[in-house]
Amino acid sequence: MISTSGVTLQFGKRVLFKDVSIKFTPGNCYGVIGANGAGKSTFLKLLSGDIEPTKGSIDITPGERMSVLKQDHYAYDEYEVLRTVIMGNQHLVDIMDEKDAIYAKPDFSDEDGIRAGELEAEFAELNGWDAESDAAKLLNGLGIGEEYHYQKMSELDPALKVRVLLAQALFGNPDILLLDEPTNHLDLASINWLEDFLAGFENTVIVVSHDRHFLNQVCTHIADVDFGKIQLYVGNYDFWYHSSQLALQLAKDANKKKEEKIKELQTFIARFAANASKSKQATSRKKLLDKITLEDIKPSSRRYPYIAFTPDREAGDQLLLVEGISKTIDGEKVLNNVSFTVKKGEKIAFTGPNSAGKTALFQILMGEMEPDEGSFKWGVTTTQAYLPNDNTQYFEGCELSLTDWLRQYSKDPDESFVRGFLGRMLFSGEESLKKASVISGGEKVRCMLSKMMLSGANVLLMDEPTNHLDLESITALNDGLIAFKGTLLFVSHDHQFVQTIADRIIELTPEGVFDKLTSYDDFLADEEVQARLAKMYGAE
Repeated sequence: MISTSGVTLQFGKRVLFKDVSIKFTPGNCYGVIGANGAGKSTFLKLLSGDIEPTKGSIDITPGERMSVLKQDHYAYDEYEVLRTVIMGNQHLVDIMDEKDAIYAKPDFSDEDGIRAGELEAEFAELNGWDAESDAAKLLNGLGIGEEYHYQKMSELDPALKVRVLLAQALFGNPDILLLDEPTNHLDLASINWLEDFLAGFENTVIVVSHDRHFLNQVCTHIADVDFGKIQLYVGNYDFWYHSSQLALQLAKDANKKKEEKIKELQTFIARFAANASKSKQATSRKKLLDKITLEDIKPSSRRYPYIAFTPDREAGDQLLLVEGISKTIDGEKVLNNVSFTVKKGEKIAFTGPNSAGKTALFQILMGEMEPDEGSFKWGVTTTQAYLPNDNTQYFEGCELSLTDWLRQYSKDPDESFVRGFLGRMLFSGEESLKKASVISGGEKVRCMLSKMMLSGANVLLMDEPTNHLDLESITALNDGLIAFKGTLLFVSHDHQFVQTIADRIIELTPEGVFDKLTSYDDFLADEEVQARLAKMYGAE
């Protein structure tokens, strides 16, 4: 168990945490959430001892081992991959090194023999004989094949290094596991493997993640970081979000009797428990949900941007025809004979590991890049708005205030209208006067979304729209796109985003497109679909 008692953290005049007392117990997985800048990663650093609190204490049950997902990708460059994973349990590594040093002595004494015996007993107790095979299993689960296991870390691609460091954190069954954004740089298969691993993990897990699907699959509790406090809630992210909205609604309903409110809560929990049965942590979570009372759910003080796309006119039936588009970039063929037709109102997710190809396709459709072969034709009644993966050109060196920046794209140039619009996107008061060139990545995406909303377009193209956004903005965008009455073409690595919005999946493969009218989960679960895809990727 790990707990904090009266923890306060202050940087100069800024108080990040004030008098936080909280307990994290074995058998549970805690998802730490909060707005960008609330201090989620800093809280993990406090728990790991990387940062000392200004006041208060952090206590770990004596004898328990903590493991942390390391963020320094170069720290282990001199070591082999397998050795790096085993270094997740430093005590075991120390025993191995001392043991090897004793056995390497030319003049092996009686004392050395006694010491070697002690070390061997401790080595066996720590499952040392299985260390290499255990490390290899973790690496294979995370998609790092045996051909890499004896390579030096310095020889690995940065995306693979991240996976090795994750395997290192998971190694040796730690009592407390701290993970900061563990799904970054993982493909879908590796994320699923990690979800299964954590579902079977019986100790304490504390995780920071922007991946709602992942939080919903693995979390038994949510730790909400807000206004210097941390509040614990039972349930996963969706339960926290919907119960806080319900609490807000019940608080406004002053005329409702308490019995009616309790009944409403029970109905909500029953519905939620039924939906949650698909998650990895379903059984333990259901027991916790059954104990919730009206006092346990609280309205959140979190603010959500207002995101709604309203087309100025309805598009006709002839929307988009794409025929035989191919494109080679820097000697690599990223698009090969891509053909498809888009019908009015469709919401199409473009999937596959080839991110350069997806970005190139959207740039071609927006006239920013020429195809090497093939053609496309937009319907005459269509208007398009585009959110690029890289929005640098819109902000770099721009000296305009955010109000003046957005005014460029508004049909109504009135100051109060533009500032009101920015206010809905959480740029209030002074924030709307910031220079466009100095805002953060998440703020830039919120500005680009504002630009798209003002366009009145009936076709939206979005390339990784959730990048840089906090969970509140992702949730608001997700809901806004579900409600959108026009046509949407998008790319996203956010599983829940794709599953809840898309009604058609187009996967870009080396052999052209694989196109199916289906939900994302059904697409992934369909064995026939996956077998056909494997062939298109050249797998036997």
